[in-house]
Amino acid sequence: MTKALSAILVLGLVAAGVAWWMRVDAQPVTVDSIGDENQTVARGQLPVFAVKGDAARLYAFAVDNPDALGRIPCTCGCARFGHTSNRSCYVKDEPAGRVTFTSHAAT
Repeated sequence: MTKALSAILVLGLVAAGVAWWMRVDAQPVTVDSIGDENQTVARGQLPVFAVKGDAARLYAFAVDNPDALGRIPCTCGCARFGHTSNRSCYVKDEPAGRVTFTSHAAT
């Protein structure tokens, strides 16, 4: 029983370490002038506000398919905030090897 508990504890610590390591490259979440959360993460990661379910799939799609959403105008009226397409509601910027996400699509 003690070995089993020890093994579970070690596996839990390893899993926590991996989760921490994967997020170590993420910047903290900030709030912009229109009230949207923004987070810059390494390419291939998702922001904390879009890590589960449909939101994760939609944000991943927005990064992987820039032309698809880039051709669709936004219908929520965010053009007044500088959004040029539906993709702007997901991706704010793409510095080298990183992606800055906005929570606009998630809110």
